[in-house]
Amino acid sequence: MNQGIYIVANNRVKENAIALLNSIRYYNSEVPIYLIPFNDDYQDVAETLGKLHQVQVFPDLNFLEQLTQQIGEIFDRDFLKLPNKMRKLAVWFGPLDEFLYIDTDIIVFEDIVTNLDYLKQWDFFCCDYHFAGEKLRNIFSPFVTEKNIFSDEELQDVFNSGFWASRKGVFSLEQLYDVLRDCSQHREYFDFSQGVTDQPILNYLVLTQISKRGNLVKPPENAPGSWGGSKHFKEKDHILYDNGKRLKYLHWAGTPLKGGSYWNIWEYYRYLHEGKPAWQRKLTRLLPFLSIPN
Repeated sequence: MNQGIYIVANNRVKENAIALLNSIRYYNSEVPIYLIPFNDDYQDVAETLGKLHQVQVFPDLNFLEQLTQQIGEIFDRDFLKLPNKMRKLAVWFGPLDEFLYIDTDIIVFEDIVTNLDYLKQWDFFCCDYHFAGEKLRNIFSPFVTEKNIFSDEELQDVFNSGFWASRKGVFSLEQLYDVLRDCSQHREYFDFSQGVTDQPILNYLVLTQISKRGNLVKPPENAPGSWGGSKHFKEKDHILYDNGKRLKYLHWAGTPLKGGSYWNIWEYYRYLHEGKPAWQRKLTRLLPFLSIPN
């Protein structure tokens, strides 16, 4: 069974990608990791991650271009401004049989790929409290509940699109395009009010196409939280804990990373194998007196 990890990146998120990969490799030096280029501006980050951590570029760039073009033809630009935002959908058609998808504004605190063992019981799983905290916000509009598009039970499976796992072959490319066409005809289903992009459509895809779903924060796994906006996590030896339970990962979704909560955690993993630049050391000293946006 070919297992591994996908990320989506370009040169703009190079620093975050280095921090993420440093944390992944700290716990696992061998798991295959593939970079899906967000756009053509990716050679620098690909070269750096390749040298540091043996990260490979997604092997079928022609497929990525065709996928992006097809999505661009399906959706109007006032609905989906950047078809490239949907490139993470390529994970279902890549070289890995079982995979984790991880956003670059994440740090992990364990051998994260071992979680793929949960695919023995599910075809898709996530690990977040979006269903309990945000509920349907940034995913579906009230129309979905009013018209019973999904049952209440199904809507308990909504998730954040930054960290999740699945397997190749759970649906075909034709089924994917059919779902995307359906989405394009029902903009009223989705909540894009806060500027999210792929998350609503990805949720619709998973809820309609994958019946065996799980969430590791729910019983019996009861995994801890992961959101960078949570203030109560405690740090010990560069690892965060939620009421004594070790976090699997930390995700700064929708919250500032630079100068924000747990910035010291990000810095530690970013500069794990190199000295922190002088300007960075000076910035760290000034952070208590500054308010720095993301």
